Amino acid sequence: MPLFLREQDVGTLLTMEDALEAVEEAFRFQGTGEVDNKPRQRARLSEAMLQVMPAGVPGVGLGVKAYTVGSRGVRFVVLLWDEQSGDLEAVIEAGHMGQMRTGAASGVATKYLARPDASCVGIFGTGTQAPAQLEAVCSVRPVEMIRAYSPTLGHRQRFAVEMTERLGLPVEPVDTPREVVEETDIVITITKASKPLFDGDWLRPGAHVNAAGSNRSQAQEVDARTLDRAALVTIDDREQGRIEAGDLLAAERQSVLRWGEVVELGQIVAGHHPGRRHRDSITVFESLGVAFEDVAVARVVYGKAVDAGIGAHLPETMLG
Repeated sequence: MPLFLREQDVGTLLTMEDALEAVEEAFRFQGTGEVDNKPRQRARLSEAMLQVMPAGVPGVGLGVKAYTVGSRGVRFVVLLWDEQSGDLEAVIEAGHMGQMRTGAASGVATKYLARPDASCVGIFGTGTQAPAQLEAVCSVRPVEMIRAYSPTLGHRQRFAVEMTERLGLPVEPVDTPREVVEETDIVITITKASKPLFDGDWLRPGAHVNAAGSNRSQAQEVDARTLDRAALVTIDDREQGRIEAGDLLAAERQSVLRWGEVVELGQIVAGHHPGRRHRDSITVFESLGVAFEDVAVARVVYGKAVDAGIGAHLPETMLG
């Protein structure tokens, strides 16, 4: 019988260590050509929109993430099927899970692309997605200092206090975008911006950028100068990027970026691309949020739920 897991179940079961391991392994499968990932599809009506993302990951299963955006906010669900029988195994409320897998994707990119001694992090955005970004990055690098920026003073101050306590690291609220970027080893953008958040000339040599907020063609967090300076631009899925990577599409229009030079992160994780070549190189990871990440993390959550006896069994039907 399929298992139904609520948000609080996911929060109890899923750790960042779990998410990082699952997402890294999924990227490795992508790099060997074994993942079947489909770009996000959107269906719109006047008051609401449905977004759907399916994928198959070997040894993990088949799954689909679906979510609605409407007057009552955004609501996420992931369905997980057995890859052999096709039985439906789980229906999982996936708001928290999505935050964790998005953070984990940035963590994996940081593990493979940022300098090993990267210790200072700057983050744009202090919303619900931001904590997992910092938790993941701090799990893979010896972070000593974090600078956080939101255009709303109260938001960045609150976030700094909460994250200092949560991470046990000093998180400083800063007043200008430039303070986030200058002298910073890892820059994270996790916003809904439609215009670049900073000037690419502010980046220090050797910086790594996780651009994680943009998954709309008209959205943009990093400018063309950032991508022009980058020695390596990576992405979670190039096919999906050609549709919705606003940062890269804008740079392409300005003849700064060519898609043939954009490397899928899975190629680096699988060892088919060397990644960072020089200490002073600037690297960029364009994170759109892709379905195979959701499927990989859902499998971990489901397995832990079965082991712990957590969740509600749905009626047995022809679905599984």
